[in-house]
Amino acid sequence: MSKKLLEAFELLEQEKGISKETIVEAVESALVFAYKRNFNQAQNVEVEFDDKKGTFHVYSVKEVVDTVMDSNLEVSLADALEIHRGYEIGDKIRFEVTPKDFGRIAAQTAKQVITQRLREAERAIIYNEFIDYEDDLLTGVVERQDHRYVYVNLGKIEAVLTPEGQIPGERFQPQDRIQVYVERVENTTKGPQIYVSRTHPNMLKRLFEQEVPEIFDGTVEIRAIAREAGDRSKLAVYSNDLNVDAVGTCVGPKGSRVQTIVSELKGENMDIIEWSDDPAQLIANALNPANVLEVHFVPNESSCVVVVPDRHLSLAIGKRGQNARLAAKLTNYKIDIKAQSDFEVYKETEEYQQRFLLVSDAENKEEALPEDAEASVEVNELLDEQASLEETSVPETNGEEAETVETSISEETVPAEEAVEVPESKEETETAEVAEKVTEAATEEAPQETLIED
Repeated sequence: MSKKLLEAFELLEQEKGISKETIVEAVESALVFAYKRNFNQAQNVEVEFDDKKGTFHVYSVKEVVDTVMDSNLEVSLADALEIHRGYEIGDKIRFEVTPKDFGRIAAQTAKQVITQRLREAERAIIYNEFIDYEDDLLTGVVERQDHRYVYVNLGKIEAVLTPEGQIPGERFQPQDRIQVYVERVENTTKGPQIYVSRTHPNMLKRLFEQEVPEIFDGTVEIRAIAREAGDRSKLAVYSNDLNVDAVGTCVGPKGSRVQTIVSELKGENMDIIEWSDDPAQLIANALNPANVLEVHFVPNESSCVVVVPDRHLSLAIGKRGQNARLAAKLTNYKIDIKAQSDFEVYKETEEYQQRFLLVSDAENKEEALPEDAEASVEVNELLDEQASLEETSVPETNGEEAETVETSISEETVPAEEAVEVPESKEETETAEVAEKVTEAATEEAPQETLIED
């Protein structure tokens, strides 16, 4: 029997992946339970496995005391000294009480407990194995399905494809091989429970990692995904290498890479766009294939108004609003799409004034720099000084004298170099030179006009 027992332990370890130590511990616990139930429940017993002989031994553990109150749990010091002269009060002594025959009931009880412990150990192994597959793809075989769930065999365990995880309109037959995304793994009283999905956005990400080596090694990143499973998806990709085209890499030669993923998802359309850190550019890319003219962001809100050509309005919105809806999910912005002609009318409405202009004016006033305030004060002081000079220095003058005095005052009081705070462009400089020449010419011609009038 001992040889067969050792062989059984080794077989369980090989086939079930349960260590021999785990099996021995389960058997020892079962034998303690069986002994107490069928022989002496009051005893404090231990079961020990002899690995060399392949046999189990049952021991009754008793404490050394002066006066014995319970013979099942205690032994007197006098009796203990007869066994060994070194025992003292408080020591524990083990007495072997292994029955010659546990009996049929004891054997059945031990078998039941062993089976239970083995099942628990096997469940723990499966749970620890599949918990590492969370947020990853696995290939399984469809076992069966009912009106709600599809059950997929993953090898050691059966996973559940929930209604939320099923692509609308997708049908399976028994023994179909499918790829599923492991959404979560739960350790329940009935054992590990694995919930899988084919609609999760991350399934799309894992499929692209399989098909596109540049995504797998990190050269190209998937920055955002918006998906309506079974119909259409949008992906925003970014290249960490200037020499690698992110969109072209994902599409593949003649669309071969993306077509493999489309086939796996039963014809789901893919829009792959380039990611941009500029929100306006990202929104414009996300509304592809429509052409975006302008993007107006609403202050202090994650929303914007997008202007498109009149002929592109329906294209930007998409069938049943799908293109705009996916773009909003992809960018995390609430997008209001308007045709160019409608936007010109919208700009004159009170709603536009409140959403854009009034809020912007208030922010500009709050964010005014101290330098601007100082410059304003200096200009006001110069104007006041000029006004006072005009009143005091030139009380009575004729027309020509007034013009001369005003010109001299303005030139002396407000020098041209101090009045210009913003650098002039080249065009502005040329315009000023032309104006100066015209003024000189007019001055030369002025006396002739005076002589004619006389």
